[in-house]
Amino acid sequence: MCLTVSNISKSFGEKKAVDNLSFEIDQPGVFGLLGTNGAGKTTAIRIILGIMKKDAGEILWDGKPVSSNAVKFGYMPEERGIYPKVRVLEQLIYFGQLRGMNRSDAARAANQWLERLGVTEYSKMLAEKLSKGNQQKIQLIAAIIHDPSLIFLDEPFSGLDPINTNIFKSLIGELVEKQKTIIMSSHQMHTVEQYCSDLVILDKGRTVLGGNLRSIKAGYGHTNLSLGCSSETLDQVISLANKHQVRLLEKQADGCEFIIDGDEAAQSFLKNLIDDGIYPERYEIREPSLHEIFIEKVGAAV
Repeated sequence: MCLTVSNISKSFGEKKAVDNLSFEIDQPGVFGLLGTNGAGKTTAIRIILGIMKKDAGEILWDGKPVSSNAVKFGYMPEERGIYPKVRVLEQLIYFGQLRGMNRSDAARAANQWLERLGVTEYSKMLAEKLSKGNQQKIQLIAAIIHDPSLIFLDEPFSGLDPINTNIFKSLIGELVEKQKTIIMSSHQMHTVEQYCSDLVILDKGRTVLGGNLRSIKAGYGHTNLSLGCSSETLDQVISLANKHQVRLLEKQADGCEFIIDGDEAAQSFLKNLIDDGIYPERYEIREPSLHEIFIEKVGAAV
């Protein structure tokens, strides 16, 4: 299954919300659609889904225009869309029927997912009575109850506690194993790195970076040094770093992050540390993280 997005654009008056966006997903997995608030991510998703009309461009699924007849898709919007005054199981069955399921199949699937996500006890409860995390579980079930091939998750981890975040991560992993194609928009760069092999970063509607994440990071080379040390030796470590043109990026509770010009400078710095009797608890030369690349490209903190 292949999704091809070619040169789509959308304007609202004088504002260009999406500007000539193109990408292709040619195999199942998770694709990252990233950007700051207002970058055009949600607009792009709604255009691909056909919720919003595009001004220009083409969107194809296996060579055919995307439509509800051509592809079975699921959508978990950033603005959660469950009905607060309707009981959980009742509305999940309703969402399943909206997506072409008969009532008995929708009920069976809803109960299976409620059990999988550990919220069976809330099946007869009004949705508004649930915690935010459990409401998000119900929203996720509503998006995937009909077993879609193409799934859009817009900020799926927003507001989740660590336990529910892990549950969502596990479920996304299961969907990938089932050969689903997932487009995920998220501000949690560490999570994106865990799942997305390919991505696009938008800034003011335009693509500022796109492609295979591993290749993108490899193109930067080893630019970062993560060093763990005790608070007692921290000042001495930073002083020695300055002598080797190893630039301090960030102090941390258990050490420092440095910017390096290459492996040679980092290795001579390590030799100097050991010669002075300082043995780092952690010493990792690495490529930049997606978080660091994101900030470099869009010029704003996430």
